Amino acid sequence: MDEAPGYAVEDFNYPFADEILAEKNIVLKRGDGHITLADCAVGTGQIEISTRISEDNLCFDTVGDEGWLTLEIPAVYSIKGNDYSTTVDMTVGTEEKTVEVRKNAWTPVGESADPQGRDHMLVEIRTVK
Repeated sequence: MDEAPGYAVEDFNYPFADEILAEKNIVLKRGDGHITLADCAVGTGQIEISTRISEDNLCFDTVGDEGWLTLEIPAVYSIKGNDYSTTVDMTVGTEEKTVEVRKNAWTPVGESADPQGRDHMLVEIRTVK
């Protein structure tokens, strides 16, 4: 008697997270697949992240009506939104801050928005179309 194939169970873990950590020094944890790390390309409507850990910006593609991604990107100081309503959570020490990112414009976050100039870690991105 043949056995039926097993069921695929989505665990929402980010694929190839270990390789991305080794290559870019950022931790991509979990998400729904609607916000994904991508090569930066002008005019593609990506979310762009400026961080002190990289000379180049980090870019994320967004698809679908809404999305979420948990991650760890240290020393983030500016985020450029796209056509989506984007909210990010950032931490500094034990504090957590939620920031609304301007659509299609740069929003100062982290040290550039902190009166004490402290490094902040980006820990979650949420988007709604």
